[in-house]
Amino acid sequence: MKLSVGLKVANSLSLTPQLQQAIRLLQLSSLELEQEIQVQLDSNPLLEKIEEQASIESLSALNELEQERKDLTSELNADHLPDDLPVDTDWDDVYTHQPTSLGAAEFEEREDNRQQHVSLKAHMLEQVNLLHFSAVDQLIAHCIIDSLDDKGFLDCELSEITLSVQHLLQGMGYDEDVEEDEVLVVLKHIQRLEPAGIGARNLAECLAVQLENLPLNTVNRREAMLLLRHYELLISNELPKLVKQTGLNAEQLKSAVELLKTLKAHPGIEFENRDSDYQIPDVVVAKKSGSWHVQLNQDVMPKLRVNSFYAGMIKRADQSDDNQYLRNQMLEAKNFIKSIDERHKTLLKVATCIVEHQRAFFEVGPEGMKPLVLRDIAEEVELHESTVSRVTTSKYMLTPRGLYELKYFFSSHVGTISGGEASSTAIRAKIKKMIADENIRKPLSDNAIANMLKDEGIDVARRTVAKYRESLHIPSSSERKVLI
Repeated sequence: MKLSVGLKVANSLSLTPQLQQAIRLLQLSSLELEQEIQVQLDSNPLLEKIEEQASIESLSALNELEQERKDLTSELNADHLPDDLPVDTDWDDVYTHQPTSLGAAEFEEREDNRQQHVSLKAHMLEQVNLLHFSAVDQLIAHCIIDSLDDKGFLDCELSEITLSVQHLLQGMGYDEDVEEDEVLVVLKHIQRLEPAGIGARNLAECLAVQLENLPLNTVNRREAMLLLRHYELLISNELPKLVKQTGLNAEQLKSAVELLKTLKAHPGIEFENRDSDYQIPDVVVAKKSGSWHVQLNQDVMPKLRVNSFYAGMIKRADQSDDNQYLRNQMLEAKNFIKSIDERHKTLLKVATCIVEHQRAFFEVGPEGMKPLVLRDIAEEVELHESTVSRVTTSKYMLTPRGLYELKYFFSSHVGTISGGEASSTAIRAKIKKMIADENIRKPLSDNAIANMLKDEGIDVARRTVAKYRESLHIPSSSERKVLI
């Protein structure tokens, strides 16, 4: 075998650092992009953010300061000085008359009216501390409260709490035995604290505790307590057996159920920390002159530029380390600004194409959604499918119908009788509308919904209807049925 040297020409794709940066910026959300820009601003001295309003205000402030300086200089150079020279403050602004040491405070004390979230366990412990419990009962109460779930129900058995208390007492050096009946007594006290029903072991017990706390003269209180004794029949809507075992007529059953509906099924829910997760739209869609227009949200579009002062210093011809550093930083700043600009152009191009395809959605709502996949958009805007996927990730579009993620407008398709296609999102919207308009005493079954969709030209199986219904968190027809 003879070794030789030769040349070969071949095409290959290499990911340059600039291309890698552009791809990474493409898939960032608006919040992540803002954080990335701040990192670049902190690390690159040649990159700066354009703040038009701030620059205008600073310029006007400098002009006012310069005018005041000229006025003061002209007054000081005059032949006759005025009696009162201009000063920044008055005497009364600095020195106030306080006859005694108990005068008014220099700063006004104001109450902090900000609301602080109180957890369920902290709320219950505050009430337990006010009860006249012994040290052992206090320990039992703390163990019970620690075992509550987010809804306020007891998430373990009484035997487990008894065992935990016994271990804690032994660890603290107490030689006492705790019975399960003692834990039950403390639990009954906790269940009657505010909100009533906390610490219940099931929904029936939670509602029963709340009924017991109601005044004795509450209308239909006795009937509602009687219904809870046959809770299983009430859940399964077995009306004939319920009437037979309770001895109540249909009108009494209806009134008792209405009273139960006024109670809190999950009393601990109100203590959840519901911090709203606000999303900032990247694209805004509005209808103007009969057509839909797409534009980027100007509030989340960063305006960056290269610092002119440092850029002027680079024009020097020397090859010092400082000058070379500035050259490298200027190149990185320009590449970063270019990547940001390409990101916005690609996002606008993809969003405009989505709006063109889903025009029926903006006109009539989810029922007008057309089947759409990433490949359709990629072929039309001449981008790779993975690029479109990155653009539509964690990006939101503000429309007259609400705020939607760009991924929402992509859905699979189902064949129609006429040979066309229907979007799965549109089918879900139709199913939701049919169930909303149904007779609650005779709810539509999945088979009936499938037949109704077939009448509209959409050929779907019963199991497909069941899958879409479950994705909408809608119970089955037997669970939706209301008899009383």
